[in-house]
Amino acid sequence: MTPRITDTDVAADELLQEIERKRSLRRVASVVVSLVGVLFSAYQMWFAARGFVFAVELPVLGEVELASLQLLQINAVHVGFALVLTFLLYPGTTGDGRVSRACRQLRARTASQFGPDSPLVSAIEAVGDGLAWLFVDPDLDRVTPSDLLLIAVTVLSSAYFVTDFQEIQRMRALGVPAGRPIQEVFTFLDPVAGLLGPLTDVSYAFVLGVVGVVLVLEATRRAISLYLVVIVGAFIVYARFGVLIPQDAAYVGVLSIPELTWPSIVQNLWYNTENGVFGIPVTVSVQFIYIFILFGAFLEMSGAGQWFIDLAYAATGTRKGGPAKASILASGFMGTISGSSIANTVTTGAFTIPLMKRSGYSPEFAGGVESSASSGGQILPPVMGAAAFLIVQYTATPFADVIVAAAIPAVVFFFGVWVMVHFEASRLGIGGLDPDSVVDIRAHLRTGWFYLVPVFLLLYYLIGARLSVARSAWFTLVAIVALITLVAAYSDETRGRLVAILLVLGAGQFLAQWLTGASLVAALSGGGPGGQSIGGAVSATLGTVGWLSIAAGALTLLSKPRLTASWLALDPAVDEAADEISTAVGRPAAGDNGLVRLGTFVLKSMDSGARTAVPVVVAVAAAGIIPGVISVSGLGPNLVALIRSLAGGSLVLLLVITAIASIILGMGMPTTVTYIILVSMLGPALVTFGIPELAAHLFILYFGVIADITPPVAVAAYAASGIAKSDPFQTGIEAFSLSLNKAIVPFAFVLVPGIVLLREKDDAAELPLGEQFRVATLADLAEIGWSLPEVFVPVVGVFLGVVALAGTVIGFVYAPLDRWERAGLAVSSLLLMAPGLPVSAGYDVTTLLGLGGGSVSLTADLLLRAVGLAMLVALLAKNRRAAPRGDSGAAADAA
Repeated sequence: MTPRITDTDVAADELLQEIERKRSLRRVASVVVSLVGVLFSAYQMWFAARGFVFAVELPVLGEVELASLQLLQINAVHVGFALVLTFLLYPGTTGDGRVSRACRQLRARTASQFGPDSPLVSAIEAVGDGLAWLFVDPDLDRVTPSDLLLIAVTVLSSAYFVTDFQEIQRMRALGVPAGRPIQEVFTFLDPVAGLLGPLTDVSYAFVLGVVGVVLVLEATRRAISLYLVVIVGAFIVYARFGVLIPQDAAYVGVLSIPELTWPSIVQNLWYNTENGVFGIPVTVSVQFIYIFILFGAFLEMSGAGQWFIDLAYAATGTRKGGPAKASILASGFMGTISGSSIANTVTTGAFTIPLMKRSGYSPEFAGGVESSASSGGQILPPVMGAAAFLIVQYTATPFADVIVAAAIPAVVFFFGVWVMVHFEASRLGIGGLDPDSVVDIRAHLRTGWFYLVPVFLLLYYLIGARLSVARSAWFTLVAIVALITLVAAYSDETRGRLVAILLVLGAGQFLAQWLTGASLVAALSGGGPGGQSIGGAVSATLGTVGWLSIAAGALTLLSKPRLTASWLALDPAVDEAADEISTAVGRPAAGDNGLVRLGTFVLKSMDSGARTAVPVVVAVAAAGIIPGVISVSGLGPNLVALIRSLAGGSLVLLLVITAIASIILGMGMPTTVTYIILVSMLGPALVTFGIPELAAHLFILYFGVIADITPPVAVAAYAASGIAKSDPFQTGIEAFSLSLNKAIVPFAFVLVPGIVLLREKDDAAELPLGEQFRVATLADLAEIGWSLPEVFVPVVGVFLGVVALAGTVIGFVYAPLDRWERAGLAVSSLLLMAPGLPVSAGYDVTTLLGLGGGSVSLTADLLLRAVGLAMLVALLAKNRRAAPRGDSGAAADAA
């Protein structure tokens, strides 16, 4: 079968590779990377399914336990896999850096002075060639010897956690210096131990800890940025030398910390699950983030990405400004799959941006729409981005509650972008696509309904069944494979056979559970604790329906190898991989085999998930050092005091500082890193002002996401500009303008927590700050006395506010707006969305002037929203009268 790879797919892949600077490996190196990626995913899938015990069920022998690991060991192996893949996928240098340029300049100067045939020039060239062979990968297509060395050291470091965990446990009480010296671990070094110099008395654990931290920093430099390495490195240096800061120094005196030795720093940063490299962020990656990335990879490789894009165009493509509106919907759908602003922008934008340009939108606006909407994928339930799972851990909030709290602001954001593109379409007179150019929505849903099942299942597991995040993701992952297997095996010819096999397997499973209390496989091998009730057997059988479906589909495909599944449209990368594997083993025709394609789909999904997870794992491992230093040094309370002092007791100023810090820190860095750093430094300070902890964390998350589309380093917008062939900076300006509501809404829900469905607890006065609120229930919403002023009115105000903001940004509603009308809409937008913001800022000013302050009462909040509504109605009415005949319904069509 010829892979369905289009020029658009190739261009998108090349752009993404250029942005991420990943290697494009071939032959043996490519196979090794895929093998490591599949093993990484298999390790995580086993952990999600079975927990810390790695055991297998074998015929006759029964259950055989391979290993039982502790959390620190699990985390260490997790990071070890990510480091190995980083050193394989990301080059250490391509030869275009400062050191390489300096070497070339040295050779040129030497040749100029001594002649090109000089022995000195030859020596310099020989040394340069040797260093290039060791370190340089100019074409992004080779793994260098230095990479192999780093991989070997990584494996050594990870193996230590598995093989010598008793020594690590002993060191928790006695310290890292109590570990064995190097010559005791590597006995062949004992005869030459005296040559080790200072390392003779240093414990092997200390050396591995130092090397491990350095490996994480090097992987961070490759996969993320040198910027993050500098920040993390500064915190490590601060942990050792922060004691030198005088305690009585003005302002910075609060940053003085007790003296910490290098062994204690290494122990806390490397051999600890409470903080440091293997702290909370990596624990969250192990338990939540990776399995959801894998969920997205399976969904993407199943062909769901293109199906969702087609669905978006079928739903909205023919409406006014349809291509841009479809781009918003498609980016929202893809956000559920990828959770990455850049990947979402490139994947969806390769299809949507050219259509937007052809319909009449400018290249900059088209790129801005795509990058703005794509950045919203990280805040859109039910999956959201990796930082959402960190919120779960840091705030001890169930993920289902995080989904509920994040839902309204996310919908508001996408609605706001929708209204802006509608006004722009009205201004430019852009219509929709030809109905013949989009798929029929009913037929599309009829042939691809199964793509929606995993999303609804995930919601059911999280919210309905209230399962843990990891279990919910695992069950959904099994459901995806089961659905794809059934679809792959289904046809008019095989449907009877498929149903029959499924019924036989189901009956066998039921009988095995009823008679032996074990699975069918275990029962056939003579295992099982004994029979159980019919109800218990039915329940156990229904719990394995996913695996039974996979088995039934596989057996059907085995009986009909050349089956053509009319509904199945796997990602082109799966077909390409199937053909490559078949050709490599000398069976080119095997690429058309349904079972081969199904197996390739599973392996390709596992490989893709691992590659996507690598920069996330590396980022959280490095960023975890920062809260680790803050925790170990006891800096936290002093930092809160310093931040409150700088804010002068002003909540508004503190929020502005946090927003600016999030945007600056987030430029060119993953949202997860920005979130971890700022939550550790600014999160506690926000809570001391009485802000609900969940609202404070969502505030930081939102502005971390905005950093992806904020010039001068708007990485998602620049990715979109590469597709749109537009000016990168102007594309970033457009993206930021289209996302302005994402910058105002966080202020709104911090001041009025009801917008994120948070309600003060009955015993709030007795609880610590930050824990005084809970997520509202349906019973709370039915209590009109609370929900009407605290939820419904503010939420309606926010939705109306983004309409006013859209008119302000675009300069058009029914007709062009002059600058005074735009200013009036801007004021009405602020009053509708966050009326407490200007009032609180005013009180801060009067307090500073010694005139006294105050707080925004509920009555004042409602009155100001009413004023904003009156202004909006008056301005829209005036603008509507100015519209030419026949265009008076333009704004109303936006919904």
